Amino acid sequence: MSADDMKRQSRPTDAKNLILIGMMGTGKSTVGAILAEELGFELVDLDQVIVRKEGRSIAEIFEKDGEGYFRTVETESLRETLQTGGQVIATGGGAVLAEANRQLMLENGVVAALRATAEEIISRVNGDSNRPLLAGNAEERVRRILEERKDAYSFAHCTVDTSSLTAAQVCQDILMHYRVLAFKHVG
Repeated sequence: MSADDMKRQSRPTDAKNLILIGMMGTGKSTVGAILAEELGFELVDLDQVIVRKEGRSIAEIFEKDGEGYFRTVETESLRETLQTGGQVIATGGGAVLAEANRQLMLENGVVAALRATAEEIISRVNGDSNRPLLAGNAEERVRRILEERKDAYSFAHCTVDTSSLTAAQVCQDILMHYRVLAFKHVG
């Protein structure tokens, strides 16, 4: 048995999940990896769950079946993923758009919202062809999406602005909130 297998077997599957939400480019994947290591949890990237389930990229799903279909698969994948505890789950930026998803997250974990300035997000995601919502003028699209979703992340148990913090600083802030909230009745 490999060290990774032993770690997976010993992780606390009854522990509260730590669910990261936020706009693309706010650091969910980067911060999620550090948090998973720190907590001894599995890191689950919800977009990668969808890619495996569908057998094609997010961009291909959007192109061939549209955003509506993608959001349906996203909700199904989130519901399935949340059946196990002891995970750090990095969601896609739009996962919070559906009320059902927000409710699932609140019922099954501690939700941490990551945010950043438009300028910071643009500098982080500029030129990333794997982000279908940024097709065209990326700067204009980022600003529009930020405006459209400005209240969508407000249900989170805590919010951290990642614009001027290192990944380690963001993690420490989230861990402080998680350790308090995971042992309280949240949701």
